[in-house]
Amino acid sequence: MYQDFNFDSALMQDYERGPRSSGRVAAAASAVRLFNLDLVDADRNETAQKLVDLAAKGRRATIGFINAHCVNVAARDSRYRAALKSCDHLLPDGSGMRLAARLAGTSYRDNLNGTDLFPLICEEAARKGVSIYLLGGGEGIAEAAGRAMQRRYPDLNIAGTQNGYFEQYETARVIADINASGADMVFVGFGVPLQECWLADHGASIDAPVQLSVGGLFDYYSGRIPRAPMPIRKVGCEWIWRLAQEPRRLAGRYIAGNGIFIMHALAHAFAIRSGIDCGAALKRAGDLIAVTLGLALLAPLFAAIALAIRLEDGGPVFFSQTRIGKRGRPFKVLKFRSMVVNAEAIRARLLAQSDRDSICFKMKRDPRITRVGSLLRRTSLDELPQLFNVLLGDMSLVGPRPALPHEVTAYWQRALRRLDTRPGITCIWQVSGRAEIPFSQQVEMDIDYVESQGMMRDLGLLLRTIPAVVTARGAY
Repeated sequence: MYQDFNFDSALMQDYERGPRSSGRVAAAASAVRLFNLDLVDADRNETAQKLVDLAAKGRRATIGFINAHCVNVAARDSRYRAALKSCDHLLPDGSGMRLAARLAGTSYRDNLNGTDLFPLICEEAARKGVSIYLLGGGEGIAEAAGRAMQRRYPDLNIAGTQNGYFEQYETARVIADINASGADMVFVGFGVPLQECWLADHGASIDAPVQLSVGGLFDYYSGRIPRAPMPIRKVGCEWIWRLAQEPRRLAGRYIAGNGIFIMHALAHAFAIRSGIDCGAALKRAGDLIAVTLGLALLAPLFAAIALAIRLEDGGPVFFSQTRIGKRGRPFKVLKFRSMVVNAEAIRARLLAQSDRDSICFKMKRDPRITRVGSLLRRTSLDELPQLFNVLLGDMSLVGPRPALPHEVTAYWQRALRRLDTRPGITCIWQVSGRAEIPFSQQVEMDIDYVESQGMMRDLGLLLRTIPAVVTARGAY
């Protein structure tokens, strides 16, 4: 028995039987980290035993599986990423994950896919008197899978079944049925990412302590879809078998999807082995090229704005202010001056008149703004000097807006995630309504960007910045 994969250790203390214990615990004692996720590194038989033990002892845990398709979906779906992170244990599934581990210079013991684990779990559940509820699949599929397992393990208690094709308004009824069944484990087979998101939304209302997202598992054990012969499975080519059975439905997932996954795996491996984040390196290179060209093209506009500011009140053209950058490092952000010279001294008298609902100060009719400054702010031209901040490496073209030091000191723990990347000139909420968006929602938008930034997303946000500037929605 492997002792380091220990669901019964102190790591699981939050899951003792009791009233709705919650909160994500640390990764299992033995884990392998891939794609910024901690995956269980364990023997297949022991994993099945430990999962059933959790259910038998009433210890709550949500279990997810990670395969190549999951990695691709997580790269583009923020809600799914959040659902994965809410899981207590993630199990590596498929030859793609094995390849990714090898490329990254690591390994794990067993392929812990749900299809292979299911009969092992059922056998252990029958032995320990743990009941199971099957939720998902087409009409009669879960029921047929349950009957097949009961024929194999006569003492197995299938507490109930329900197909996955129910309306949203029926969710409460389905959950009530699961709870009335008294099931200790519930297997949810809606497919990625629906099943993980459904459990993230409703798992707390389900009494069954152990909840698993299992994809199309019921189709195999109901007999609707035959599994690949063992020789094909042993060499990690079961996906080819599946593609041959349903080429039209699975071509995108397995042909294009496998190519996309390999790119993710190579980028991840390069980052792990070299210590260089190739995504960040490409982003920086793109910033430098774009800013160099931009400064050259915008030089006449810079000169015109500078002249207008000087002619209005004779004060300085630029305004610099301390902001907080990546990992909490302070830097001086540059802007064209849009306020009177003594704006900071006046600010204290205006705090009570802020039009924002949280820690950021904003006024729609700020008396400190000059006439030229009003035009600059409506058109966002006051931000142009931040191109120099990008050139210096303090900022990026796209990223969370840099915060003031006193704002950062008021951040709650989750809001600090905004500091995990370079701040930017434009961001998601900048192109979605700017100051009209509540601060707490801005934080969530920024965190979503931090967790899923990429070249194509940056390009999309830059293109969306143009109409946002033209319409001036939320700019004040």
